[in-house]
Amino acid sequence: MGKILEVKNLHVHYGMIHAIKGISFHVNKGEIVTLIGANGAGKTSTLQTITGLISSSSGEIIYNEKHIEKVPGHKLVERGLAHVPEGRRVFASLSVYQNLMLGAYTRKDKKEIEDSLEMIYHHFPRLKERRNQVAGTLSGGEQQMLAMGRALMSKPEMILLDEPSMGLSPIYVNEIFSLIQMIHDSGVTVLLVEQNANKALMIADRAYVLETGSIALEGNAKELLEDPKVKAAYLSE
Repeated sequence: MGKILEVKNLHVHYGMIHAIKGISFHVNKGEIVTLIGANGAGKTSTLQTITGLISSSSGEIIYNEKHIEKVPGHKLVERGLAHVPEGRRVFASLSVYQNLMLGAYTRKDKKEIEDSLEMIYHHFPRLKERRNQVAGTLSGGEQQMLAMGRALMSKPEMILLDEPSMGLSPIYVNEIFSLIQMIHDSGVTVLLVEQNANKALMIADRAYVLETGSIALEGNAKELLEDPKVKAAYLSE
C-alpha cells in the first residue's frame, strides 16, 4: 500500500507567528488518518497548506508522487484531491442541486456527472429531498452533508475533512461519522481533522496528535485511544 500523501518538514508562518513547526506525516492509499489536537494546534492550517489555501514557508507536500506546493487549488481538484473546509462554506443563496453541480465543475463527461449525482442522492437521501431548497436554509448537519456531497462530486481519490462534526447535535455527529465511513468504504482515502478525538480515533487507521504546531504523538488509532496521555488530554468526557 503506497503513500498517497506525504508531508515533509512543513513550516507555516502567519507574520511573526510560527504556526506549523516542521511537521512530517504521511497517508497511505485507502487509509483513514486523523489529526487531533486542541484549538490552535495547527490542524486547520495543515489542511489549508496542503490544498494551497495558505502558503508554506518551507517543506515538501507530495501527492501521488508529485510535488504540489505551488499547484493552485482547482488543479488539485482535477488531480483528485478534495477539501471540505471548516465551517462547511456552502453557497448559501444557491440550491442544494446547484451546490452539488459546482462540485463537478472540473469534470466534462455529463453521463458520469449524472451518475455521481445519483450516487450522492443515494447515500445522502436528505439532499435529494431538499435538492431544490436554498442551501442557506438547511440545518447545520444538512449543510455539512451538502459540503461533503459537493466534494464527492469532483470524484476524488482523497478527501480532506476539516472539523466535520463541529457544532452539530449528537444525532448528526453520528450520522456524519457513518458517512465518513461510507466515503472510505467506497474507495476514497480520508485525512480527517476533528476535535471529537474519541469518534475520530474509533474510525481511523492511524492518528497524529498535534500540539502547538508540532506532532507530539503518532501511531495506530486504536492504540492511541488507550494511551493514558491521549485519554487525559483529549478523551476526558
